Amino acid sequence: MWVLLAVAAVVTVVAAVFRVSLPSSASNVEANKRVTEAAEVTAFAPTNPKTVAVPAPPPEGMAWIPGGEFSMGAMDPPAADEVAMHGAEDARPIHRVYVDGFWMDKTDVTNEEFARFVKATNYVTIAERKPAAEDFPGAPPENLVAGSVVFSPPDHPVPLNNHFQWWSYVKGANWRHPEGPASNLKGREKYPVVQVAYPDALAYAKWAGRRLPTEAEWEFAARGGLAGKRYPWGDEFQPSGKWMANTFQGKFPVKDTADDGYTGLAAVAQYPPNGYGLYDMAGNVWQWTSDWYRPDYYQQLAAAGGVARNPRGPDTPYDPSEPNEHKKAQRGGSFLCTDQYCSRYVVGTRGKGEVSTGTNHLGFRCVKPATVANQAAGK
Repeated sequence: MWVLLAVAAVVTVVAAVFRVSLPSSASNVEANKRVTEAAEVTAFAPTNPKTVAVPAPPPEGMAWIPGGEFSMGAMDPPAADEVAMHGAEDARPIHRVYVDGFWMDKTDVTNEEFARFVKATNYVTIAERKPAAEDFPGAPPENLVAGSVVFSPPDHPVPLNNHFQWWSYVKGANWRHPEGPASNLKGREKYPVVQVAYPDALAYAKWAGRRLPTEAEWEFAARGGLAGKRYPWGDEFQPSGKWMANTFQGKFPVKDTADDGYTGLAAVAQYPPNGYGLYDMAGNVWQWTSDWYRPDYYQQLAAAGGVARNPRGPDTPYDPSEPNEHKKAQRGGSFLCTDQYCSRYVVGTRGKGEVSTGTNHLGFRCVKPATVANQAAGK
């Protein structure tokens, strides 16, 4: 569990979710844009979905994802601000992948859905459990208190090179109290459940007769049948001026101006679905996947040649910035994503998180495989 062991000490926040690059001049920005767009044209091949009939009956609240072959990964988004976003290093090279068809939750799991699971099983999430002293030798007993990590924006502009300036460990923060003891779920029944660690999401999925998606399944589904587009809906962030996702506007991390209609988290399905009928595949909350995280995993797949069939991630995790932490891949970005600092709402980009750590911008959704007979019919 990710615990604050001293007032000034937080063990690995969501540092890897974001990346800051050096400033670019206006001419360089335009040049980068042209190069990026040209590269994307040649890097992505068409998506070839299967044409098998949709299995019936559909599970409640789930959409059918046909599966098929597609190009997986991301190019760097063009620099659009004085802080150039280059967040796709671990999402290259672009490579071909095939996934079988499956069902996927149309939305992230909501508070009311998670509450039904907790009521039925008496499950206690990791954030609600008191940390064990043996797991944190030397920690003062008064610091071994249940809690979780919460976005805590400063009241003034800060350099974007130290994420500890806007993340805090809050005692008493958990899925019932996302921002701490003073917060609750009243009126948030349709909001995504947050402050869930990977084992919490896994436990829910097992109870529901489902599982968590692989990275390949998640990305195929997020693309909605499109090939090589920047977002689940296309290449324009705001087509015809319309907001398509809950992200951060204003000066990050000081103030979200809510131009998209929301400050912080929003209820599920407040924006149009993608081509497969899935909501919030960009922004709002990050989503757990079942794959271990390694920055070189795509290189491994590409080196193997051919089309990777139903890849399920590397056998072991490795993050060179924190080699002793066990991290799973996360997808989709959150309400904190902005072109000033985090472009991970770009559909092929990747996030990562230590498995026992939850935050107030991290949730999940589940998948359910089709029957063996259904899959065989499509081969």
